[in-house]
Amino acid sequence: MTQPDTPILDRVTIPADMKRLTDRELRQLADELRAETISAVSVTGGHLGAGLGVVELTVALHAVFDTPKDKLVWDVGHQCYPHKILTGRRDRIRTLRQEGGLSGFTKRSESEYDPFGAAHSSTSISAALGFAAARDLGGQPGDAIAVIGDGSMSAGMAFEAMNNAGHLDKRLFVILNDNEMSIAPPVGALSAYLSRLYGNAKFHELKSAAKGAVSLLPEPFQEGARRAKEMLKGMAFGGTLFEELGFSYIGPVDGHDLDALLPVLRTVKAKATGPVLIHVITKKGKGYAPAERAADKGHATAKFDVQTGVQSKAKANSPSYTRVFAEALVDEAERDSKIVAVTAAMPDGTGLNLFDGRFPERCFDVGIAEQHAVTFAAGMAAGGMKPFCAIYSTFLQRGYDQVVHDVAIQRLPVRFAIDRAGLVGADGATHAGSFDVAFLANLPGFVVMAAADEAELVHMVATAAAHDAGPIAFRYPRGEGTGVPLPLHGTPIEIGKGRVIREGERVALLSFGTRLFEVEKAAEALNARGISTTVADARFAKPLDRDLILSLARNHEALITIEEGAVGGFGSHVAQLLADEGVFDAGLKFRSMVLPDTFIDQASPAAMYHIAGLDAPQVEAKVLEVLGIASIQKRA
Repeated sequence: MTQPDTPILDRVTIPADMKRLTDRELRQLADELRAETISAVSVTGGHLGAGLGVVELTVALHAVFDTPKDKLVWDVGHQCYPHKILTGRRDRIRTLRQEGGLSGFTKRSESEYDPFGAAHSSTSISAALGFAAARDLGGQPGDAIAVIGDGSMSAGMAFEAMNNAGHLDKRLFVILNDNEMSIAPPVGALSAYLSRLYGNAKFHELKSAAKGAVSLLPEPFQEGARRAKEMLKGMAFGGTLFEELGFSYIGPVDGHDLDALLPVLRTVKAKATGPVLIHVITKKGKGYAPAERAADKGHATAKFDVQTGVQSKAKANSPSYTRVFAEALVDEAERDSKIVAVTAAMPDGTGLNLFDGRFPERCFDVGIAEQHAVTFAAGMAAGGMKPFCAIYSTFLQRGYDQVVHDVAIQRLPVRFAIDRAGLVGADGATHAGSFDVAFLANLPGFVVMAAADEAELVHMVATAAAHDAGPIAFRYPRGEGTGVPLPLHGTPIEIGKGRVIREGERVALLSFGTRLFEVEKAAEALNARGISTTVADARFAKPLDRDLILSLARNHEALITIEEGAVGGFGSHVAQLLADEGVFDAGLKFRSMVLPDTFIDQASPAAMYHIAGLDAPQVEAKVLEVLGIASIQKRA
């Protein structure tokens, strides 16, 4: 009885092993790689659809180019799981997005095959051009290849890089991975342009990418192939948008056909001198029916059954903060026709798909363009509307200059709904909402709030809707709420006023945000020790509740602030107030508990907050340390 052939994938430990494979074997490798990717993500959950869409492209790139000498830069990194399997990480692929495991994105510290880390969009062309420039100045040798999706190409940074690359005229390869879909369907003129480009034969141009270029035409261009050369010569258009930017344009090429991909890549690698853009058409979720059928093409999944595609999502006990925000905003908009909503390519992630379903004419998805989103919202505010700009904390960083220059300086009443505040779990450091309090609360005239629970979030939506005096922001975390009863309608909170949750005498714990639940648990433990503890919810980092804070400081032996943000945020503003008022001169023991000065890798949110020192036992330990009790007990 003959033994079955060893799977090709078992013979590929690193990309160099692929150099010995025939094209037929590479096609088999792609099939096995797709199956391995599906199997791995079924165990860990994660970003599935994007990776399935680039399986053949990943095989072709590693087979043709000489990584890691050649620098392969993946934009965003959602699609990098097949790449990780082929680059020596297959044995760890089932640790994706787990504590101590592989990152869900490319990461320089993880592998030499990840020359540039990413998790936000539209950085790849800039980075690849930087590698090319460094090479030509005597730096590391090798080609530079950027793989960027059509959704990411909508961001201004991608075009800034293209413009500079065309000017520098350096040898550089940009693979435009066109699947007509980012996380949400791409929007805007660029998407329509790309659709015309590969949908209308007269735009098609393969230049002289390979001998018999007609054979590389994807369906449906193969029909009439004998007339293709004449058609190309007689084109009415001199080139494409990309050629006007200085790139040689090749495509569209069927990104799932290795017989088309391999000759094109081999030829451009051998003959290119300047920047080249290869337009590749792919299908997100390709080869896995449940992903292909899904509305998001399997963009992000929980663990799932491979046979059925059914995901094993835990049943939520409470609605998510995101949904609470969205429903509260719809409620406010029902009663105020001036309320509009803006998102940057994240309608589902921010919950604005619910708003769009009710008020489509008042909801604007501007694509992956946070800078534009902020200034667009500022323009609407100047025009008399009440814009809610819903952006993840980590993505708002991309629009910070616009927040300062276009919103804060002009005191325009843009409402910032900041989702994914604090530590977010499996997406790790790149998606943590660590810095928004620090970079917003230092801006003159800005109001900065944080919801302690989902009921408070409803009230903060109402507060923002009613606030016309300038910019206002409210932050809330990822995941489900605490289960508190929700009000029928939100009630505006007095600007700059916190609340006392429980009265004590010796220690005051002042929480900002959803650590309040852990703070209350710590207070229970402290009271059980005989340490009378006050708990207060600050609500506002700016303006501070001066009366509340000074009262806590003057009537307690110790005051400790707790927040889900970096140093420079709420606690720093409290410390400044106490110093200005001379409270420290009276002997107050003050501490500020913030996120540590490090980037915390992926884990569960609970594990990440434990690492950060911000869970209930660590709040309790901090109080004991401040009071000198822990050290006494230790000596005893």
